[in-house]
Amino acid sequence: MSEDTIRLVTIGRILRRRWRLLAVLTLVGALVGYGVSVVFPPRYTASASVLLPGQWEERELLTQVDIATSSSVVDRAAAKLDWSGVTGTDLRDQVTAKAADGNIITIAGSAETPRRAQQLTDRVAQQFVAFAARIQGGASDADAAAGPEALRKQVLETNRRITELAGAADPGRTVESVQARTALEKLRTSLEEAMKKLEEADPASDKAGMVVMGPAAEPTGQAPPTRTQLIVAGALLFLLVAIVGHLTAARMNRRLRTGQEIAVALGSTLLGAVDVPGEQRATRGRSGGARATLRRLLGTDTRWDVPAPQRSGDEAGRRTRFRRVCARIRAQLPAPRRLLVVVPDGDELALRAAGQLVAEAKGDPVLRVVVVPVDRPIVPDRGTESGAVVVLSAGSWTAEELTGIADACADGRHEVVGIVVAGPVRARQGRTPEEPPDHATPALAVRGHATGGSA
Repeated sequence: MSEDTIRLVTIGRILRRRWRLLAVLTLVGALVGYGVSVVFPPRYTASASVLLPGQWEERELLTQVDIATSSSVVDRAAAKLDWSGVTGTDLRDQVTAKAADGNIITIAGSAETPRRAQQLTDRVAQQFVAFAARIQGGASDADAAAGPEALRKQVLETNRRITELAGAADPGRTVESVQARTALEKLRTSLEEAMKKLEEADPASDKAGMVVMGPAAEPTGQAPPTRTQLIVAGALLFLLVAIVGHLTAARMNRRLRTGQEIAVALGSTLLGAVDVPGEQRATRGRSGGARATLRRLLGTDTRWDVPAPQRSGDEAGRRTRFRRVCARIRAQLPAPRRLLVVVPDGDELALRAAGQLVAEAKGDPVLRVVVVPVDRPIVPDRGTESGAVVVLSAGSWTAEELTGIADACADGRHEVVGIVVAGPVRARQGRTPEEPPDHATPALAVRGHATGGSA
């Protein structure tokens, strides 16, 4: 798995063999999402549109967006709302604005109830229009009256004064009076032309008059993320993390999967591979009680990262494999042949294979089965044995663990004469009465600290 490309078949295998664990984690994620929705209460969002007449550049629209969410506008809206314990600072994070097509500023307000969201949006829109009108009409509220209308009155007053000065001058009796009257008329004409150009060029003349395009509609649904969205997101997140965790663990898995790799780690030769009916378990020790029960309920006691067991042949074919292993042992060792069969603790498949090997040996060679703990391997001292045979299942142990078993055999003065790899298969239904049972047990299986016994 660590060298294979992740394919859909791998995801499917995880879903098939870990569906109970994934279902529990998905449920936990949904509960976490529900808890988040309780901690963060639902919110509602209302929106209102403000039309800006005239021609506006993009940077000017962005400036209006900033004005709409500024503290000056929001503070005025908070004062008008007069909500208990709510200030402009509290509302600033609840108000947003954005520029839309057609010189439209969309203002959105969020609150814990639909009614409050509607009121907040309407007040902010009104205060934005009023504040924009003030800053376009003058630099301050005191100068708001001195707008275009006041300027026109000043021009009319100036024209009247020019007329009075022209009438008071000598009516053309001297050259100087004619020149003065002509200069006054030119001044009147220049003043009127300047006023006309000022009105045409005044940006306030065609950008004033912002309009709120109707009151904000009361929202009918919650603003995202809703409670349902949080629950679904939590469930999907936990499911995704669980799948990614399985894939990561498989990528980082250093357990040896082939007979040749196992033989190299133990420093011996491969005597053969045997088939044992049943599933390969992932248990790495003889743990029991509530923990083992929980593993069985969640399905984590079954390996998912190995192919499904293939359907085996008949019982005779499986027994033939064991007899061939015994024949190879006889060919390697002179008589009398007495061997220690070392099985890693927790490898149920290997223990059943060792029992079947003892049954098929029929006393030649004489085999004694010992179960060795992997964390602190101890092998009985050598007695009459000619060596040791290690029986284990593929994909269950790392090179370091197997090296520890090999060192333990060396400490007990046992030479590892070979290894036998057990693989799970699916047995066919039905069995003739004369055939031995599939789940054969060793005639004698002792722990690593035992020193006597034979089978």
